[in-house]
Amino acid sequence: MDILLQQIINGLVLGSMYALIALGYTMVYGIIQLINFAHGEVLMVGALTAWSVIGWLQGVAPGMPAWVMLLLATLAGCVVASIVNVLIEKFAYRPLRNAPRLAPLITALGMSILLQALAMMIWKPNVKSFPSMLPTDPFFIGEAVITPTQIMILVVTVMALAVLTWIVNYTNIGRAMRATAENPRVASLMGVKPDSVISATFVIGAVLAAIAGVMYASNYGTAQHFMGFLPGLKAFTAAVFGGIGNLAGAVVGGVLLGLIEAIGSGYLGTLTGGFLGSDYTDIFAFIVLIIVLTLRPSGLLGERVADRA
Repeated sequence: MDILLQQIINGLVLGSMYALIALGYTMVYGIIQLINFAHGEVLMVGALTAWSVIGWLQGVAPGMPAWVMLLLATLAGCVVASIVNVLIEKFAYRPLRNAPRLAPLITALGMSILLQALAMMIWKPNVKSFPSMLPTDPFFIGEAVITPTQIMILVVTVMALAVLTWIVNYTNIGRAMRATAENPRVASLMGVKPDSVISATFVIGAVLAAIAGVMYASNYGTAQHFMGFLPGLKAFTAAVFGGIGNLAGAVVGGVLLGLIEAIGSGYLGTLTGGFLGSDYTDIFAFIVLIIVLTLRPSGLLGERVADRA
């Protein structure tokens, strides 16, 4: 039971990060029917920007509290990631908005590779050690352990989801986003500017990805130009798992995928008689994707994006 509890804690932490990234996928898809495969690289840009800002702050203001440094670095990461995502939408996706579906898909993959290459040139290809900005003394729940960084991840995820829910359901930009997702032509006739709404959606998705990137780097203690690929791919799996186009589905899919991956990794060696170890945990994400696409292509909560006229 202690092992199970520990893996549940690990799964919730991992699933929280997947959920934040998956929300970016599902929001963009819900409005323009595009899978932004460069979203994982936006996460990477946010994390590496935060790493750079922390290093700079440690040099110019060494007496500053560590949590303040982390907060300022996260804000800087969100700003840079938002700028990058808006530029991607404006110059790579917007000209192809009415093109066949395959064209923006290939462009998204190309943007992913381009951002990785640019990040490798800017930050160099070596793995960076992401500093621990919070206390390292763990808390014990029975025999299970949870660190302050993991607690921060869970709290920040809940706060981010609450703010996003409020924005989507109770603000003018949220109503404009829902109207554009329903029918962009009719929404434009009612005074909504679809281009502005789409840009705002990319900004919100970038902020969530940057927050997830900083949390991911803080939890694992490393950052590099390739760090966004696998979390981005798994978050896409989570979005499909929950029902892409559905915000609640992205959260449910992310949390469930994190739990499946963590619990599976804890018992994988036992179940396979030692043949497979924890290094093979990535297979769970893709096993889930195959099963979901085979049995329920619309995801657990279905798709709530309406067909457009």
